[in-house]
Amino acid sequence: MQNSVNAKFHELAYYTLELKDEYFIHQCIVDAYTAQTANEYTKSISLTFALAGLYLLIEKNYTGKEVQNFHTLMSKNKKHWTTFILPENRGEITIDAVLKASEGKERNKMIMIWCTSIWNAFSENHTQIRQIVEGYIE
Repeated sequence: MQNSVNAKFHELAYYTLELKDEYFIHQCIVDAYTAQTANEYTKSISLTFALAGLYLLIEKNYTGKEVQNFHTLMSKNKKHWTTFILPENRGEITIDAVLKASEGKERNKMIMIWCTSIWNAFSENHTQIRQIVEGYIE
């Protein structure tokens, strides 16, 4: 099962990297995939970066490139990485739905819907993520 999901991620990653878009939508899929597939073995730094990226994307309207730059800032100013609640439901949209969408605007729109779905699923962690991100902005 996991190999199948990984293969789907690689297929989607190939698509987003080939776009070479200024927005850098590739960062969005990395964060979405990391959050949606996280488990008890996922490193806390990985989930922290993914949730911070989704927060910035969805609530602060950052581009993928701006999220990538923020991740760089976070990596230069390391803090204690916290543990998050992993919700049972990680969003109504899956990578399958994204891949079924036609390439181009339809798929890119579905990527954003996927990101929003995952961010909403992690609602119990929103306050904690906002505090972490704001700590870097200040």
